[in-house]
Amino acid sequence: MSQRPASEVSLPLYDFSPRHFALAVNGPVAAITLNRPEKKNPLTFESYRELTDFFHACGRDQHVKAIVITGAGGNFCSGGDVMEIIGPLVAMDTAGLMAFTKMTGELVKAMRACPQPIIAAIDGICAGAGAIIAMASDMRIGTERAKVAFLFNRVGLGGCDMGACAILPRIIGQGRAAELLYTGRALAGPEAERWGFFNRLVAPEGLLADAQSLAGDLASGPTFANAMTKRMLEMEWAMSVNDAIEAEAVAQALCMTTEDFGRAYRAFAAKQRPVFEGN
Repeated sequence: MSQRPASEVSLPLYDFSPRHFALAVNGPVAAITLNRPEKKNPLTFESYRELTDFFHACGRDQHVKAIVITGAGGNFCSGGDVMEIIGPLVAMDTAGLMAFTKMTGELVKAMRACPQPIIAAIDGICAGAGAIIAMASDMRIGTERAKVAFLFNRVGLGGCDMGACAILPRIIGQGRAAELLYTGRALAGPEAERWGFFNRLVAPEGLLADAQSLAGDLASGPTFANAMTKRMLEMEWAMSVNDAIEAEAVAQALCMTTEDFGRAYRAFAAKQRPVFEGN
């Protein structure tokens, strides 16, 4: 990562040096690459914690405005490493297992709480916890050869993992989510797009560039307002429609106090395109 001006050295992500995934920050876009391609990029105890720490750090960062997450070597993520996670779990007591499942859930909480929109760029295998990371992202771009599988029942577990029973039905519908969580079957790329899990499909060779382009577009937008949109999308799951309307009235009034709102008006009046600065 290139050096930034001294005034920016205190930014949380500047000093973030992950050991269990690759991180590249290009202007206002941060790109995470799950980087164990020889095993289809599985997660370990350590990578769970480090990813959670990263998304917590994003919440304190004023420089990064959008995030892309992808996998190396033509696959997204194969889930928890069988030998490094599944094996040890079999030997744990209930207290240890609860500590693990709460820790994995913290990753999804951190993803949903960080203000930046997260775009998952998904090729190849996207299974287990990898499917959860994709699900917890704000948008998902896939390829035709992508295969998404919430395969927890295939290892004797419930589909109720890391928020899947709450989040997945809101993306693809209750019946379709039930099918995937009960059967553990793989959802191929074209079907995932039809079901609404993928926002769109692109060619594998253009996947990362497409995701980064979308992230760049979001990062150049009114990022305070984008963060407010993400927050309200999250909060309103548990609200009545009337409560949601009231909450949005407050949220939108706050957005109207920003300089970006004024910039947009002045640009419109001058028949120009607004240049947003995120404040």
